Amino acid sequence: MQKKQKGLVWFRNDLRVNDNQSLTRAINENELVIAVYCFDPRHFENTKFGFKKTEKFRAKFLIETIKELRQNLAKLNISLLVHHQKPENCLSTICDEYDINIIYSQEEWTSEEREVFESVKANVSNLIKFETTYNQFLFHPKDIPFELNTIPNVFTQFRNKCEKYSKVQTEFTVKLMSKGNLQENNTTIPTLNILGLVEVEVDSRTAFPFKGGENQALKRMENYFWETEKLSVYKLTRNGLIGADFSSKFSPWLANGSISAKTIYWEIQKYEQQVQKNDSTYWLIFELIWRDYFKYVSLKNGNSIFKLGGILDKEYDWKSGKAAIESWINGTTAEPFVNANMIELQQTGWMSNRGRQNVGSFFAKNLFLDWRIGAAYFESLLIDYDVHSNYGNWMYVSGVGNDPRDRKFNIKLQAENYDGQSKFQKLWLQQKLF
Repeated sequence: MQKKQKGLVWFRNDLRVNDNQSLTRAINENELVIAVYCFDPRHFENTKFGFKKTEKFRAKFLIETIKELRQNLAKLNISLLVHHQKPENCLSTICDEYDINIIYSQEEWTSEEREVFESVKANVSNLIKFETTYNQFLFHPKDIPFELNTIPNVFTQFRNKCEKYSKVQTEFTVKLMSKGNLQENNTTIPTLNILGLVEVEVDSRTAFPFKGGENQALKRMENYFWETEKLSVYKLTRNGLIGADFSSKFSPWLANGSISAKTIYWEIQKYEQQVQKNDSTYWLIFELIWRDYFKYVSLKNGNSIFKLGGILDKEYDWKSGKAAIESWINGTTAEPFVNANMIELQQTGWMSNRGRQNVGSFFAKNLFLDWRIGAAYFESLLIDYDVHSNYGNWMYVSGVGNDPRDRKFNIKLQAENYDGQSKFQKLWLQQKLF
């Protein structure tokens, strides 16, 4: 008698049930499917630059996300086992216990993720197959008009060709499994305290008052597109600084895969047909292509995105003075606009795109500090940290990445242009300087 095929879905940065290729394949190809997520202890340790790799804001968002993922999988009759362990230890035990034949996961390529993947492979039976898929892109790697080693170093060239020659694939759909598929599940989702972090007090000033999870991402899309039609003015408001609606705020859910770029793209297409198509609706697609581009830059260049000279291998006289770094972190520099943005980040785990460009440029081009320290601080604090976008953007503003102009931001002029009445600075600096 033929044995039942048993599949394990290992969730990493694809924390959703909709448009999840690994989950779709597992359901279609196996008689038994279980899922697992590991809170890897290494993600909550200090990095070489002295910051906790994942601070309380992103950890809280992640915990909320896993709670929703567990609920949404249960509706499909799939159990999500949650462990606070290294994946290489956790998965080998689960595979033995459930007699797993095949592990499904999203393809990851940055060094830490690859090391974990190889450790998992080394620790499970060599009879177990691995199926990995690229499900984090807008334009799938096989659909772009470039070989990997010919990805342009200028975004516009990448965008123009992709828009002309590439198609966005349709979303993957999942079906219900039988009730008998649900397994007994006594695993618990760790608290912030268990992860070694303190509880988060939500700051009433935050521009990101949202929670983690796939349902929350879809709710936000419903509100931003259909209930308020803010999408129609996105290009006009996207450089805002205060409030929830100056931009889509999709980035935290995109970062951990609670929603896919494709889901947002196809909803924009629907919006353009039913409400209106204009520069703003296009501009959100434009930003999704930027996100793709940084993933391709990372895929092409590998560990060079973490090197001091970046992908251009440029040499600057970088410094690493502790006092200057602390001043930047704590918002006590000579630039009030930088300070306001840094305090917002420290208090909420969020910063606007305009703010990030300014504080990054100030760190690298005014203070001449090792940009990787700034990138590591962002990694720790940002709710929407994404390795490719974070390091891609930091290289960009530091003159070692994909900006052909090697710009330096005029902070005072930026403050005048985007915070002319100092409302944002007053909000975060309060009585300090005003």
